[in-house]
Amino acid sequence: MIKFLLQEEHRAAVSKDLEMLVQELSKAQVVEDDKIAKDIIRLNSTVEVEDAVNKKTMRFTITLPKEADFKQQRISILAPIGIALIGFREGMTIEWPLPGGKKTINILKVFNQ
Repeated sequence: MIKFLLQEEHRAAVSKDLEMLVQELSKAQVVEDDKIAKDIIRLNSTVEVEDAVNKKTMRFTITLPKEADFKQQRISILAPIGIALIGFREGMTIEWPLPGGKKTINILKVFNQ
């Protein structure tokens, strides 16, 4: 999948975010699709998250970069929040450095097909 993203995107524009994604994926355990728990965030997951500080909630789907559209609540897997959430599950709380500073995010709900 990483090779596909490199072919589809301008390397300079996504190199830092892609590097972060590669680092996260290097920690991953490969599992067959039918063995992944339904509450694990992955590509095409729809997630509902809450900012732990201001309690603001957001709901969006994690997509390939070319399918991302903020107005349609579709966030790229290469966006900082997309990278932060991949592999985590419903009910977890994560901390991740985002452009606006470090955020603590509560994962409220995960929807997978």
